[in-house]
Amino acid sequence: MNRSLIIAAAELRLMLRSRLALVGVVTLLLLSAIAAVTSAVQMTEAARARAQAQTETDEQFEAQPDRHPHRMVHYGTYALRPVGPLAAFDPGVDSFTGTVVFLEGHRQNSATFGAARESSDLLRFGQLTPAFVLQTLAPLLLIFLGFATVARERERGSPRALAAHGASAGSIVGGKALALGLVALLALTPALVALGWAALRQPHEAAVALVIALAYAGYLAAWVLGIVALSAIARTSQGALIALIAAWALIVVLVPRAAAGWAGVADPLPSRVDTELAIAADLRRIGDSHNPNDPHFAAFKANLLKQYGVTRTEDLPFNYRGRLAQEGERITSQLFKDYAARADAIRARQSGWLAWAGVLSPALSVRNASMVGAATDLTTHTAFMNAAEAYRFDLVQRLNGLQATAVSGADDNARSKDPLADRRTRISADFWKTMPRFDFAAPSASARMAAMLPSLALLALWIVLALGGLALAARRMGRLGA
Repeated sequence: MNRSLIIAAAELRLMLRSRLALVGVVTLLLLSAIAAVTSAVQMTEAARARAQAQTETDEQFEAQPDRHPHRMVHYGTYALRPVGPLAAFDPGVDSFTGTVVFLEGHRQNSATFGAARESSDLLRFGQLTPAFVLQTLAPLLLIFLGFATVARERERGSPRALAAHGASAGSIVGGKALALGLVALLALTPALVALGWAALRQPHEAAVALVIALAYAGYLAAWVLGIVALSAIARTSQGALIALIAAWALIVVLVPRAAAGWAGVADPLPSRVDTELAIAADLRRIGDSHNPNDPHFAAFKANLLKQYGVTRTEDLPFNYRGRLAQEGERITSQLFKDYAARADAIRARQSGWLAWAGVLSPALSVRNASMVGAATDLTTHTAFMNAAEAYRFDLVQRLNGLQATAVSGADDNARSKDPLADRRTRISADFWKTMPRFDFAAPSASARMAAMLPSLALLALWIVLALGGLALAARRMGRLGA
């Protein structure tokens, strides 16, 4: 162990004397610090802006004058997705999924105002965030610093001299890995500071922040072990560099892109246009509440008349139009819910394929664990959309209920011809203030940590494989006497 420490110290001194190494480390630290600060500022501003917009939207809805309840159904409101608790570290899918949903009667709208749609196409290459720096740039720096750690010694004939002083092959590769690991820890520091800052602001997120930090530490540790192992196996420094650059391109760039493309082809998601056309066709099939001769709603009317023992809708103890609107909203919302559930199931399967692709790329595993922990993953977005739809349905049905109970059926039938009847159908604005406000909370910290376990298990597998590779490389060096 002492010899490994001596070798590690010598390797660190060599790095300190190398201007290229110093420039690389300082550059990465600056990038990490800039990413942490800018991402924190952006997410803080986004959180403030969304909270303020949600409050203003709710206040505008409540400030509407006396109106007919069905006009309020069409007036609608907005639901804004709150910023994830640790989104400053890893914004995840937030830039692509949209953050605002318009909630209105008879429709289920998709989320809009995604940053990737509103910004330059360059955004699709990755935002400069602490997570992106650690996933993509830190391994590249470790490769340039570590590709020659053992191969350089072999080219100089140093292993035999070190062996003569009692240094085994295991202590040589162990010392090199320790030195490179300290550099990895240094590269991780700005991100740890960013996570610590987020945990201080939200103490209930401290455990999740710690798990995310351990995930990235494990990810970089796997790279460190793999880099030193390949450097020990390669015959020359140049060969080690070429092999490691190819591995980086495969693990960080090619496999994630190919896995995403394959998941989309294997389980394709219908386009929004196709879905809208299919919904429109189904709506025509299941019934039209505005058509008095529609079979479904004709039967609905007959059942109501029979239930209350009357022969005319005017004799019902409530406004039939309001109850009709409730029934129409019920069946259309169920249709929207069914289509949304199918799309969510497809997206979940695609995400599952990507998660299992972590067997081929630790970058996918750490990315998934990071997004889940930060509550910026697809599952959280889907939960937000489902919550927004549940709120929309409840709000619309409350307003339809007001039409059924607070608006006279006679006035409702005559309001298009009689100005006085139209005025009487406008109920008090005080009713709008009784409507609940939209509220969405991200999954709990414990739930997110539980969801991170599969990705963490794959990361652990990669660390074990890298340790095994390092042990084999050390054994090979010992056999060859080099």
